[in-house]
Amino acid sequence: MRELNLLRANHLEWRERPDPVLTGPRDAIVRPFVAGRCDGDTLPIHRHVSRPMQLGIRTGLIDPVVAGICGPVPFQGPFAIGHECIAEVLEIGPDVTGLTRGDFVVVPWAVSCGDCPECTRGLTAKCSTTRAGTLAAFGFGPASGPWGGMIADRLRIPYADHMLVRLPDGLDPLRVAAASDNLADAWRCIVAPLTRQPGGSVLVLGGAAQSIGLYAAGLATAHGAEIVDYVDHRPERLAIAEKLGARAHPVKKGKLRRADLPSRRYDIVVEGTSTGAGVDVGLRALQPGGICTPVGYYLPPGTKVPLMHMYANDATLKIGVSHVRPVLPELLDFVARTGFPAEHVTTVLADWDDAPDAYRAHTTKLVLQRPPLGVA
Repeated sequence: MRELNLLRANHLEWRERPDPVLTGPRDAIVRPFVAGRCDGDTLPIHRHVSRPMQLGIRTGLIDPVVAGICGPVPFQGPFAIGHECIAEVLEIGPDVTGLTRGDFVVVPWAVSCGDCPECTRGLTAKCSTTRAGTLAAFGFGPASGPWGGMIADRLRIPYADHMLVRLPDGLDPLRVAAASDNLADAWRCIVAPLTRQPGGSVLVLGGAAQSIGLYAAGLATAHGAEIVDYVDHRPERLAIAEKLGARAHPVKKGKLRRADLPSRRYDIVVEGTSTGAGVDVGLRALQPGGICTPVGYYLPPGTKVPLMHMYANDATLKIGVSHVRPVLPELLDFVARTGFPAEHVTTVLADWDDAPDAYRAHTTKLVLQRPPLGVA
């Protein structure tokens, strides 16, 4: 079977690997047919980062936890890339009771069992059964486990009854192409805080977390936020934010400053610039009692946060990997029920066979597609 591999920056190719087979009674074999490119994947695709990041880890300029996720030479190719997909169930093990062949399912980016103490607390990205190191995940290379990448002809999914979430009838898979990660990441930033404070005000700092910020802006509008301000330097993303109902605020590219933001304070801030300056600005933009959720990669080990300001303002900094599996049923039901147009964030829709070239595109959100098999 074919699997998309990143060899080095701007070089990807299909590589052959053996077809996966059922190895346990709770396994399933699935065939991805829609896949989204995660915002974080653009880092090693568009920039030669492996050796500089290795040097940064050795010299203390980059947090060593990066090596636990992406290897001692981070993102060193070749490795199978991709961790957002909608797939079709091809085979199921004898103990899988909640799925049938032909089901369309979301495959979460993190591999989890559903039964361990972490999973029962909702921390499925930190499953103690599946991970041998920092994470057990698709698409990050061997340091995150033997799971391969989702841009592949077949995947083996352990604990399939837990892992795989069926699409509601009639829901267009292209609409939820990013549900495995980026769309669900935006959901956790917005929906729970707005549930606690209906009608709250929301600020999204757009940037490196390109699609997450846009999904967050759209979800905030759809969930009744009083004000949704979206700040970014890219005209393409600003236009999408407006299309999703947010108020777009262009800024110059470079270090973000508080003076660049609208002159108000917010109940919820989603920080998507992946910079320490963005975290500082986001925290200082909060209303008393507000919550700021950073969603990017923060590589330096000494990223500063304004603790005294947070103390005086009763601010919450909520940071961590996204635990996708627990939110998927509610997220998919919401999109199916309301018609939330998440596909507006997709800027390039490409044919599956063109993945090696398409995956290199400098664009906000790439989605690959091919026809499902229609297994019955």
